[in-house]
Amino acid sequence: MEPLKPAPPSGPAALAVLREVARLLDGLAADPASDHTIDLRSLPLADADRAALHAWLGQGEVDAMLQAAGTTRVQETAYAGVWWVRHGDEHAPDALEQIVVARVPALLPAHPQDIVASARRLADDVAAPTPTEENCDG
Repeated sequence: MEPLKPAPPSGPAALAVLREVARLLDGLAADPASDHTIDLRSLPLADADRAALHAWLGQGEVDAMLQAAGTTRVQETAYAGVWWVRHGDEHAPDALEQIVVARVPALLPAHPQDIVASARRLADDVAAPTPTEENCDG
């Protein structure tokens, strides 16, 4: 037996967001390259509406934390391709709150320039002798 879903958000703005998420997810199913973001902080949503929306979408398998100019938490919802993203710091803990509809939110994959820099750094680190190699006579 499937667990009971919470009641859908009752506020008109929250219900509109939920319907937009459903439309965007249908679009993602048709085109896996599509990527859309809904900025929840720019909408007339009460805290209770955001909480109801979060409860309705549920929790998925992925929960990632990033530390860059504050803390960003990326949570997959119970609907694959729908992500809940929150960012903040000590001055504004909830500065950003978004729903991202994409295969993977754009901020998670490593940036190509970061990969190039990391490849160089790892190659240099591997090529540098370790203290035990320097003291070995062979």
